[in-house]
Amino acid sequence: MAQTDSGRMAKYRSKINSVGGQSGIEPALIAAIISRESRAGNALKDGWGDHGNAWGLMQVDVNPDGGGHTARGSWDSVEHLTQATEILVYFIDRISKKFPSWSSEQKLKGGIAAYNMGDGNVHSYDSVDANTTGGDYSNDVVARAQWYKRNGY
Repeated sequence: MAQTDSGRMAKYRSKINSVGGQSGIEPALIAAIISRESRAGNALKDGWGDHGNAWGLMQVDVNPDGGGHTARGSWDSVEHLTQATEILVYFIDRISKKFPSWSSEQKLKGGIAAYNMGDGNVHSYDSVDANTTGGDYSNDVVARAQWYKRNGY
C-alpha cells in the first residue's frame, strides 16, 4: 500500500520532512500513518474521513466520544501534520510510562497502536494490535514506514 500511495504522498513530502524535523519523529513514520489513515488523502471527502469523525491526512479524531480533538489547520497543512504528530508523540510517551520495561521499538509500536485506539486499549505487547483497526495497525504502519524510509523519507 505504501508504494501505491507514493505518488500522492510526494506532494506532501516537504511538509512531512518539516514536521518530522521539528518533532523528532521520522518522516517515514509520518508518511506511513498518512498512508494507512487516508491513503495520502485519497480516502478523504473534503478532508474528512471515518464518517466525519476524523480530520486530515493523519485523521485526527474529532469525535467527542473518541479523541475529542479540535481540528487544526486545513486537512493537508503543516499545522494539521504538526497537531497529529504531537498526538502521536503524546501516545508514545504515555505507553513509555505505562510499560517502562518495554524496548524502544516496543514502546514505539505501542504508541502507534495507541494513536489508533487510545492508550487505554494497549494492555500488553503480545496483543498490541488486538483492538486496532484491522487488528494490524501498528504492524502495518511500521511496514509502511520501512518502505518509505527505503524510498527516501
